[in-house]
Amino acid sequence: MVDGVAREQDSSKKLQVVPLGGLGEIGKNMLALSCGDDMILVDAGLSFPEEEMLGIDIVIPDMSYVFENKDRLRGVVLTHGHEDHIGALPYLLREVCVPVYGTRLTLGFVQGKLAEHGLDLGANAHPIKPRDRVRIGCFEIEFFRVNHSIADAVGLAIRTPVGLVVHTGDFKFDQTPVDGEVFDFQLLARFAQEGVLLLLSDSTNAERSGYTPSERIVGQRLREVFRQANGRVLVATFASNVHRMQQVVDAAAELGKRVAAVGRSVVNTIEIATELGYLHAPAGTMVDVDEANKLPPERVVLITTGSQGEPMSALSRIAMADHRKIEIKPGDTVVVAATPVPGNEKFVARTVDHLFRRGAKVIYGTESGVHVSGHASSEELKLVLNLTRPKFFIPVHGEYRHLIRHAELAKSVGIEPQNVFVAENGMVLEFTAETGTVKERVTSGHVLVDGLGVGDVGTVVLRDRKQLAEDGVLIAVLAIDQQSGELVSGPDVVSRGFVYVRESEQLLEETKQRIREAVQRASDGKPPEWQAIKAEVRDTVARFLYERTRRRPMILPIIMDV
Repeated sequence: MVDGVAREQDSSKKLQVVPLGGLGEIGKNMLALSCGDDMILVDAGLSFPEEEMLGIDIVIPDMSYVFENKDRLRGVVLTHGHEDHIGALPYLLREVCVPVYGTRLTLGFVQGKLAEHGLDLGANAHPIKPRDRVRIGCFEIEFFRVNHSIADAVGLAIRTPVGLVVHTGDFKFDQTPVDGEVFDFQLLARFAQEGVLLLLSDSTNAERSGYTPSERIVGQRLREVFRQANGRVLVATFASNVHRMQQVVDAAAELGKRVAAVGRSVVNTIEIATELGYLHAPAGTMVDVDEANKLPPERVVLITTGSQGEPMSALSRIAMADHRKIEIKPGDTVVVAATPVPGNEKFVARTVDHLFRRGAKVIYGTESGVHVSGHASSEELKLVLNLTRPKFFIPVHGEYRHLIRHAELAKSVGIEPQNVFVAENGMVLEFTAETGTVKERVTSGHVLVDGLGVGDVGTVVLRDRKQLAEDGVLIAVLAIDQQSGELVSGPDVVSRGFVYVRESEQLLEETKQRIREAVQRASDGKPPEWQAIKAEVRDTVARFLYERTRRRPMILPIIMDV
């Protein structure tokens, strides 16, 4: 039922659900839903490079499927403003011009991100509020309030010709949220009365038992830390966590302290959130860094980026004594109000070590009470399943083990095992009012962004970078007579990142001799074939150096014909 009226379903229609990112991984969330001639996207996020992706700035979903079907794309619907849900929008909107729907704060973050790329949503920005309904092609979308580690997050109820699809977005149940906006349980229960065909639900914390604590617990702990601190307090948190920042401001104002923002992303978030009315600070509480440096240390609180130990973040530069305005002094207290994202543990540990070396007291880790997750734990996930009672279920947003665990939770509360789909990126799932099947795959994967280059760095380039990073490069420069193939000049050998020339003169002299022999074998008095000579030089030198050093530097023969 919808508002007391039964909604008719078209048994001849089919709904296709195509995850393009966010399954089997944390980040780059993107989901395509299509029915007939209409397609919408839910989120367009990025992820950060893995350790072996040397030099890569960010990773975005492969959007080939979207671009191939851009004539059917009717809009992009955003659940919230985290980078892993909006970060790929600039790369999408360069190619397609479509409406973008999101809450005011989410669109505020989007506009800031697009401005960095010289783009503007303009009339394509469609701000919505929880409980609003919009019609996009054959889809009717109703937004409902959820709690998360960012303000203004929503879930989606997507009414389609085959039935109702509920997408939770990232969520948890916070009974005492900082902004007083509780998860819309009533609306979720109403969806169950209407009949939920398909549920897609956040799997990030599916392995955690119990319930995720309220964000207010962090505020209470911050007050304790502020009271006990004898000097400055630096709080490192995610730049988008407006509720965390609000609690920092509230605790500081209560104790007569002043708050300054350090780091471009934190400054931008505070400006956007304050302008839109999501962050409130008593008059005189917020000051700039220069003014904070003139105040007594015990009256200063700094909010900074770097909770993940990012090398170029404000906290990392402060820890390395490389920040031009902030220097750690004995008596300072540093609060790392976040837990490391998988893969970032060593970066965070290194930053914490440097802070301790400079005399700071550092409060960090899960036992410190200065951070709670923004994602639902297993009991909350089961509650969503029981409230909605979907016919079909797809766990989303998580690494593969999270999806498997969430699928097990769904089966444990009575969802039929054959109706639970543990999907992968690129998989096409097709639903009617009665059936759900897995169809063919579409192109998916990741696209690497390096500087201004999008997708121009692939496996070969990464392999070369890895080789250069591990064993360096050896360049052999030689001149060869283009008629006889005889060596006229050289070879000159240049080493970078392989051996230091002065300490390895004998090795390099032997290398030069091997190059001469290789050229003689390859040419053998005949007119030279440059590729054959290069290949012979490369193979000969590589074998020789491995035998002598057990290293594999990149060998670059440079031949000049004279």
